[in-house]
Amino acid sequence: MRNTFINELVKHARQNDNIVLMVGDLGYSAIEPFCEEFPDRFVNAGVAEQNMTAMAAGMASEGYHVFTYSIANFPTFRCAEQIRNDIDYHKLPVTVVAVGGGLAYGNLGYSHHAVQDFALMRAMPNFLIAAPCDPNQTQSCLDFMIENPQPYYLRLNKAGEPNLTATDYISSPGVPYFSEARGKKKNLLLTTGAVYDIACGILNKDADFQSNWIVGNLPLWGESSREEVISHLQGFDCIVTLEEHLLAGGFGSWLLESGVKCIPCYLDISTCGNVGTQSHLKKTLLDSLANIIASV
Repeated sequence: MRNTFINELVKHARQNDNIVLMVGDLGYSAIEPFCEEFPDRFVNAGVAEQNMTAMAAGMASEGYHVFTYSIANFPTFRCAEQIRNDIDYHKLPVTVVAVGGGLAYGNLGYSHHAVQDFALMRAMPNFLIAAPCDPNQTQSCLDFMIENPQPYYLRLNKAGEPNLTATDYISSPGVPYFSEARGKKKNLLLTTGAVYDIACGILNKDADFQSNWIVGNLPLWGESSREEVISHLQGFDCIVTLEEHLLAGGFGSWLLESGVKCIPCYLDISTCGNVGTQSHLKKTLLDSLANIIASV
């Protein structure tokens, strides 16, 4: 996803002279296409993410559309005050890009777990969250963000993800992507972000699940899209949500707060103290999901 993001940002920057990319002294092996083509619109702020965020807000106030980029925890929690006061309060066109959302950097320990980031960013009333599930949705979300500048939080996985969605899907806040036409199926497994691959894996392997369930992903959501998502989720008997995040302040919680009846499936808090690969750390999430589906 991060390579798709950079490559697509380069394409947009060729058409839009106001696009700026800022990094916190990382991203190398991914960001070079942008910084080599647009050196005057690339800023390495160093290991000083608060300064990076404040600079981004300042440039955005002068008409630039700024993208700040770092490993998920660092452009979010480390910069919470600057995000709230400098970007959100002024509704500035800054996109906070978090690479390695969820447990993608799980082998580096809890300092690199991004499992409370939705809770932080959706508390910012003027931010929209973008959590694409694959490169196709990454491109679609970026297209929307460029055309509709405002504060965004873009949560990406790392790299190497397969395309699981159709190329003709157009991301819009509160509008889910469904794996197939809804038809008469009454149960929905709804994800946000890279865990959509888990839902697709179950759909492809379990005949009983396939006959009764449809899977979907909601890549764009936030405070302003509550009514839209409600309209698109009507008619299901059961909705189970799946996310690489803790329960508190997460995707399932957001839907429940919006008035959507659903059963959230989320990371157990025991994940916070663990170190391991992303797949290893997600095992308890998979076990929890299996138990929920079996009980429906």
